[in-house]
Amino acid sequence: MKTADVVRMATRNAFRSKLRTTLTVSSLFVGAFTLTLTTALGAGVNDYVERQVATLSSGDILLVSPATTVDTSDGPAEWDPDGRQQSGAATPLTGGTLLNADDIETMEGIDGVRGVEPITQIVIDWIAPSDDEGDTRYELDVNPTSSIGQSDLVTGEQLDRESTENEIVLPEEYVDALGFADAESAIGAAITLGYTDSVREQQTVTAAVVGIARESLFASGAGANSALTESIAAAQTAEGQPEAWPLAVVQLVGDDDGGVSDDALQRAKADLADAGLAGQTIEDQLGVVQTVINGIIGVLSAFALVALVAASFGIVNTLLMSVQERTREIGLMKAMGMSNGRVFALFSLEAVVIGFLGSAIGALAAIAAGSAIAGVAGDTVLSALPGLQILLFDPVTVIAVIVVIMLIAFLSGVLPARRAARQDPIESLRYE
Repeated sequence: MKTADVVRMATRNAFRSKLRTTLTVSSLFVGAFTLTLTTALGAGVNDYVERQVATLSSGDILLVSPATTVDTSDGPAEWDPDGRQQSGAATPLTGGTLLNADDIETMEGIDGVRGVEPITQIVIDWIAPSDDEGDTRYELDVNPTSSIGQSDLVTGEQLDRESTENEIVLPEEYVDALGFADAESAIGAAITLGYTDSVREQQTVTAAVVGIARESLFASGAGANSALTESIAAAQTAEGQPEAWPLAVVQLVGDDDGGVSDDALQRAKADLADAGLAGQTIEDQLGVVQTVINGIIGVLSAFALVALVAASFGIVNTLLMSVQERTREIGLMKAMGMSNGRVFALFSLEAVVIGFLGSAIGALAAIAAGSAIAGVAGDTVLSALPGLQILLFDPVTVIAVIVVIMLIAFLSGVLPARRAARQDPIESLRYE
């Protein structure tokens, strides 16, 4: 019997008991559907994170804050007048402890550091067009690291760190609110920022819009360049208050290609750690997000694998019953010269056919349902994150899911196929 004949016979035999085959295919469908969705979720989120890293990271900077320490001694810690100050409230970035001048000097002395820029958090009360008469004002948050980072721009240019002119990058949602026709028309326009100084008096400053940025999961708020940040910070710092900063940016010396090697990054981080400081790249911060997301996806995928394991027992049961019902047929085929290998292949292929049906139907259903869900989510709950395709169906990954499930089906069919192949033809023909 030719191989093509074996394949045709296996496909036909898989549907001998339509109800039994349908139930087995349904159990594989559940696993394939879930596994396809979870892999698409992981691909979509990781693709978004990687694009954000490429957009937001310049590759040669470390965000430095005081290292978090746990005091295991008994009783409260003794106050050190020359030690680090505490901010009014802890934040995810700073933990509440501020850097001091000694910390900045330590960073500047670390080998491989090209420059250090302390970052001060400024508070903006409101923003309005420069021709506003006071009746159209909006709240505005400023990202503290925006003066040294990059924005995911819709249009315009990145902030100029060396410029002495006040520059600002606005979130895309402010374009309509401030009366601009579109993002392009906002570029070069002057806006007014209102803030409260150190003696609780209202002050204003004018800045030029140089860019419009998309909303991002990892970088929120407006961007202000160093000149604008420093002028507002100076006004909001009380006279005689010691210098202290929640963050500092360490710029490393790049290699001939302008990048920074992993070894150089690790050396800088180790030197900072020895000084009680913690340095993180943007990749490090986003990596934490990826780790959490991958953990969730891993748990969901585990449920899909449990469903596939359960389905594999269904395949074993289906084929064992098929072998028993076709005992005389097996004996006849072997009596007519069909080899043990061909019999084994026949029943193994039946398992593969069942696996292909369950996985292919499940994957196609997942793509259809997932595409609809992603479209609705993109227009509703995820509308604030343009560019995020929550479910990304990669053809290679979908094919891999189908192949894996077919392999599971094949392995599940090994025991029944082996039993069929080892049947004695004389005994099989006598079977009632």
